[in-house]
Amino acid sequence: MIMSREQAFLKAYSQLQAMCELVARAGEEGWRVDEVERAVFSQLMAAGLTLLQGFVRTAGDGDAGRTLEAAGGQTLKRLKQRRSRRYLSIFGELEIARWVYARREGQKIERVPLDERLGLPAGEFSYVLEDWLQRICIKESFDESVGSLRDLLGVAPSGRAAEVMNQRMAEDAEAFRWSQSTPPPQEEAAILVATADGKGVPMRRPLEERIRSGPRRGRGEKANKKQMSYVGAVYSIAAFRRSAEEVLDEVQRRQRSAERPRPQHKTVWAEMTTVREGDDCTGRERLFIEMAVACHERDRKRQKPLVCLMDGEASLWQIQREWLPRAIGILDLFHVLERLWGVAHCFHPEKSRAAEEFVAHRLRMLLEGRVGYVIGGLRRLLKKSDLRGEKRGRVTACIRYYENNRDHMRYDEYLAAGYPIGSGVAEGACRHLVKDRMEQTGMRWTPRGAQAMLHLRAIYLNRDWKAYMDYRIEAEQKALYGRRAA
Repeated sequence: MIMSREQAFLKAYSQLQAMCELVARAGEEGWRVDEVERAVFSQLMAAGLTLLQGFVRTAGDGDAGRTLEAAGGQTLKRLKQRRSRRYLSIFGELEIARWVYARREGQKIERVPLDERLGLPAGEFSYVLEDWLQRICIKESFDESVGSLRDLLGVAPSGRAAEVMNQRMAEDAEAFRWSQSTPPPQEEAAILVATADGKGVPMRRPLEERIRSGPRRGRGEKANKKQMSYVGAVYSIAAFRRSAEEVLDEVQRRQRSAERPRPQHKTVWAEMTTVREGDDCTGRERLFIEMAVACHERDRKRQKPLVCLMDGEASLWQIQREWLPRAIGILDLFHVLERLWGVAHCFHPEKSRAAEEFVAHRLRMLLEGRVGYVIGGLRRLLKKSDLRGEKRGRVTACIRYYENNRDHMRYDEYLAAGYPIGSGVAEGACRHLVKDRMEQTGMRWTPRGAQAMLHLRAIYLNRDWKAYMDYRIEAEQKALYGRRAA
């Protein structure tokens, strides 16, 4: 039954009075405070739904007369019966009956005055419910998120509806990113840094492939294939000048740790590598275009040194030369060190003193700018050794990796200038932005679903969630009703 405005407000008054009586009785009977808290919350939810119903009834039923003039001078007629729509709020479900207008009966509804007056969303879920649910969805699976919200509020859509909602909510993410203002210049540090890295996302097999191959996989076939996502970050940071000794010596490293600067105004973003419909750019290219624009906006006069810090993926360096040509390219030292340890374990046992000395000696040379000595030494060592198979291939691959990236390994110059030499920001972004959500147990993604989730997680990690919610509500209200949101 649809209550009148007066009935709704009278019911709300009685519900509030019942709450006061409950609290008084709880005090007399010696309830625990958490028991009172749960009981009050439950009754507040019921009263909230009643008040929301009262508010809707206050707005009337949208009757603007038998006819209504639409844009372009067309006359719309009020249809014979009121139409109802479902509205799922955080307090519960409402049924909203209202008059609608069209050119004639049976044609597309063109104006719903009450929907405009209330600023109702395009779908049946309230903006608040979408906001709260998606805050959980970007951290947990869709089914778990729906369950969590239902446990808290007693209302929630289905897991599938939450997934569709996620994709729809992300549609304005790119426009929002381009609309953001740059950080205040006085809050920026001396060096501008762009960093990028790739991370695989487990994908669902296309339907036609599943039909063709059936439920059983062939020999050697993996349960799921991965598609690369590319994560980028732009930030500014103060110079931190060090010597090779200060990097290598643990005591000196600890002594200077308090001086280590923090990234300023770090923003992260991620793109699936898929080429989108109507767009011939790959995810890598889209990411670098976005980073190039961000770097330009944050240093229009090109007064700051621009550093591009990445691992040895050749395709990334190729795109960097196209979109960030003035950047000083630096090969992430952690990837360099990882390869060096792999070589050490070809000649010495793992966790042995000999392996540690092998790495320490060559790392010092790398930090002092003697990359050629390290490459030459490894070649001579390989020539003299009797390594075969996988171990010989590992040493050969390391030599090739250092040779291919030699121009990005001038660590003596980077340390003297105070540039960062480790891509911890990109590694952390890959973990927080991609792995922590996209690679949870059993998860499989479509390209569209993966991109939507990455967009929303990036917005959340950039601490822009509320601003984005306001932005997308404003955009939807303008599209629906041709005006700003109330």
